[in-house]
Amino acid sequence: MPKPTVLMMGAYPDWDLEPLEQDYDLRKLWLAADKEAFLAETAPQVRAIATRGEIGASGALIGRCPKLEIVSCYGVGVDAIDLETARARGVRVTNTPDVLTEDVADFAFALTLAHLRKIVAGEAHVRSGAWRTGNLPLGASLRGKRLGILGFGRIGRAIARRAEGFGVTIAYSDVAPAAGVAYAFHRSAVELAAASDILIASVAGGEATRGLVNAAVFEALGPSGLFVNVARGSVVDEAALIDALASKRLGGAALDVFLNEPNIDSRLLAFDQVLVQPHQSSGTVETRKAMGKLVRDNLEAHFAGRPLLTPVV
Repeated sequence: MPKPTVLMMGAYPDWDLEPLEQDYDLRKLWLAADKEAFLAETAPQVRAIATRGEIGASGALIGRCPKLEIVSCYGVGVDAIDLETARARGVRVTNTPDVLTEDVADFAFALTLAHLRKIVAGEAHVRSGAWRTGNLPLGASLRGKRLGILGFGRIGRAIARRAEGFGVTIAYSDVAPAAGVAYAFHRSAVELAAASDILIASVAGGEATRGLVNAAVFEALGPSGLFVNVARGSVVDEAALIDALASKRLGGAALDVFLNEPNIDSRLLAFDQVLVQPHQSSGTVETRKAMGKLVRDNLEAHFAGRPLLTPVV
């Protein structure tokens, strides 16, 4: 029996590619010099798409693959996958939740502490020799701050668990109050920001949250407030963020995700009060191996006729 044809949208680590190549006829789109010609030849044979959260799978691509049965996503976010078209076509969609929750929550605190305690600037201060002529300006303590968590799903709850050990006051916002949670609930991002010194975005991406963190949110967070984003770049009105930083109406930002990553708006790099990272909140060997295994396990379950492990559609 021939191996199922799987269209790969972007590179996976070697530890995932090797077992995938053993089990499937892999067609690697990102390596094609002429992607249109590649798809014209490959799409009619494709039974599965293996993608990444930031790449997704468009409705047009899904429509070009008449034999497509499943889209397996390496990542928890599926906002770049056309779920409506997938549903209409009867195409299953899976993602990789849970396995990245703890590392993303850890990284949210790494960003927060690095910004408050000037970790990056401190390292540069030592390496440059500037320490010999003067001390680094003082940072700020996390203890005693009011922490707002925007999006109270798996990652938001993991952030809250960590926050309890830092002596902060915790509040959150989501579509509805969470059952059995004692933290203060705010119905809007603006209300949450007004009650916070630090606002961490861990909300899901997609049209429902596009631009959710806007000028009004930054105004409410204020000139001493810190905005931390480990969610999606799309949840932020980036023009409003840049304006708030430039006018000092927002104290600072620590960002792991951006609107047009990796081609981010260069204006963000001009601010000393902005800490930037290359979308690496889930970037540990342990988590990435677990994510890849879950992609493979979902594909294996589908082609074996077993229930999917983490279905989205």
